[in-house]
Amino acid sequence: MAMATAAVASVRLATTNALPRATQRSRDNEACSALNSAFFKNSIPSSSRSSRKNLKTLNDGSRKGICVRVKASTSDMVKEKALPADGQLISRHEGLDLYEDMILGRAFEDMCAQMYYRGKMFGFVHLYNGQEAVSTGFIKGLKKADYVCSTYRDHVHALSKGVPARQVMSELFGKATGCCRGQGGSMHMFSKEHNVLGGFAFIGEGIPVATGAAFTTKYRREVLKDDSADEVTIAFFGDGTCNNGQFFECLNMAALWKLPIVFVVENNLWAIGMSHYRATSVPEIWKKGPAFGMPGIHVDGMDVLKVREVAKEAIARARRGDGPTLVECETYRFRGHSLADPDELRKPAEKAHYAARDPIAALKNYLLENRLATEKELSAIEETINELIEDAVEFAEASPLPPHSQLLENVFADPKGFGIGPDGRYRCEGPGFTAGTAQV
Repeated sequence: MAMATAAVASVRLATTNALPRATQRSRDNEACSALNSAFFKNSIPSSSRSSRKNLKTLNDGSRKGICVRVKASTSDMVKEKALPADGQLISRHEGLDLYEDMILGRAFEDMCAQMYYRGKMFGFVHLYNGQEAVSTGFIKGLKKADYVCSTYRDHVHALSKGVPARQVMSELFGKATGCCRGQGGSMHMFSKEHNVLGGFAFIGEGIPVATGAAFTTKYRREVLKDDSADEVTIAFFGDGTCNNGQFFECLNMAALWKLPIVFVVENNLWAIGMSHYRATSVPEIWKKGPAFGMPGIHVDGMDVLKVREVAKEAIARARRGDGPTLVECETYRFRGHSLADPDELRKPAEKAHYAARDPIAALKNYLLENRLATEKELSAIEETINELIEDAVEFAEASPLPPHSQLLENVFADPKGFGIGPDGRYRCEGPGFTAGTAQV
């Protein structure tokens, strides 16, 4: 599997309504260089920056022949970069670590589907199958102290950040042993220990939270003079979020204050049942980064090695104080929007096309072809993960349900927390709790 990253940015995209569209696109492409030159200054030879891919035609089922300019690519850059003495892009240990994490995500989600249809889980459950390269490529490059902010498709993000499979599965089962004690469920994974700031049911909700976490790091370092404050925040969200106001507001704020954050768009091409190419006037999401003065990067989100390469530079850039980056990972989900979605709107040919580009199969082929692992070793990893998932299910099933007294916790604020008064009783149970509200 050829290793590559794709990158495009511009300080200002010069477009004029009076110009023909072809001329506008030509000028856009000519302007796309300055920011990405800085972004990849430590990793990309200048001779590779000017290469271009051809137009590709995308058919969303209703608008035919939609031509979208693929971002300026540096697909041969790795051949020019200084590689390790053995010529490999990753070490054996790194490769096995990536493979294990991706297998964990896939096997966990497959088991979730089984448990959902058996009535063990309730509500909406959104699976991550097909997008594992994005989570693994970014999160495995973080430190434990770094922050991750997710969406409603958050199980695998939590697992990649280190939240135990037992805790995630128990949360899905609504059990007291879950990472949120059974109160969060599928769309609200949270772990203070692992700095997982939560999944969010509504699109765009997590981006301001992630921006706030990045601001906290900068404030601690620059105002409180805490030299240990070097945490980076990763904000994950989908293509459907990128026309949302919070997205633009937070990009502006992060660029203005040079916050240590990476905005990661998991563009799986569909916002529930709406094709991305029907929902936005400029489908190249990466272009929205340069509009705010930050690099806008496009990468093949079905290739974990490509994602990993871009992630390493974006994370390092944020950590050294150079500000935010917007990364568009073009990926695809192999299942419907949720397990309640019959997935009838996407064409079979489209689904088959992306299924043939399975990111796990691609990594497996790379490891085998480059003799970084054997079939036996990879099968052993898969068997170990399957046992881990079975254990997580057994643990979740045996775990107790949350007590009724837990229902009001984390609702009312007071000095002791959890809505409990100085006398040890819930404030809402006190005789004066509703005083003054009777007339209303």
